[in-house]
Amino acid sequence: MDFHLEFSPKPFATKINHSQLLFLAGSCFTEQIGQKLTAHKFRTIENPHGILFNPVSISTAVLSYIQNKQYTEADLFYHNELWGSWEHHTRFSNLSKETCLHNINQSQAAAHTFLKKADWILLTLGSAFVYELDNKQVVANCHKVPTDKFKKRLLSIAEVTAVLEKLVSSIKEFNPTLKIIFTVSPVRHLRDGFVENNRSKAVLINSIHQMVDQFEDAFYFPSYELIIDDLRDYRFYAEDMVHPNYAATNYVWDKFVGTCIDDSSRELMSEIYKINAAMSHKAFNPGSEAHKAFKNKYLQLCTAMQQKYSYVNLTNELTYFS
Repeated sequence: MDFHLEFSPKPFATKINHSQLLFLAGSCFTEQIGQKLTAHKFRTIENPHGILFNPVSISTAVLSYIQNKQYTEADLFYHNELWGSWEHHTRFSNLSKETCLHNINQSQAAAHTFLKKADWILLTLGSAFVYELDNKQVVANCHKVPTDKFKKRLLSIAEVTAVLEKLVSSIKEFNPTLKIIFTVSPVRHLRDGFVENNRSKAVLINSIHQMVDQFEDAFYFPSYELIIDDLRDYRFYAEDMVHPNYAATNYVWDKFVGTCIDDSSRELMSEIYKINAAMSHKAFNPGSEAHKAFKNKYLQLCTAMQQKYSYVNLTNELTYFS
């Protein structure tokens, strides 16, 4: 008797390759995938605005990169002795207004340049709930400001679809060859409520599939379904029972690799994994001839790999094994 029905997503018709550039934005799940891509030597940039959850804030951020928007003091607010931006995560908040703006605009410039050349953009939507100021501005982060300063509401399918349609159209105009992967974060926003969380995810999923059906280079990767419908067990959650744990994240990552990454890059990833493991190896006797031979073996491997794949950055590895 089977007690687990495994779900294997249909492989993408077009897949990611190491030679390409990947832009990632959205929820904290974006960063988990981004870290694994970076560890396997893909060239990425992730969350230039910081972690974002709702589709309005994600869209606002990406559109600001397209426009190469430069933020000014008028875009900031002051609270609890910190300058911050309603469009950004708290990691940009600072005691100094000048430092806050400098960090934001430096990130903007890097994001604009990267996105113009990028081959893929991965957008992870976390929640269809938004928090609005009195002027109807949707905030990306509440910055620990009292909740009575905001109006919380659930976006409709029509609202999210309109936001995403404008975003995808703008992306295609800015970088016509850019391919888009949408996914919904498997993190459960249970502070919204059990029923409310499911309503929120349903809005996001429905709207995303309208984009995938409408635009040729838009894809859907089912992160949410892999956790909720495939694993379906609290043992795959962290102690807060909200975030997927290490095993669950690795399970989704394995499915992502099989679905989204091409054969040649998967082979290269296997070699990079061996190099990463070798760098993590703790030598019992660093001065021994055996350890010197071990390092020289991987130095030769890294050197050959760097010559064959010029777009893979192995600077740190070559230094370590030299």
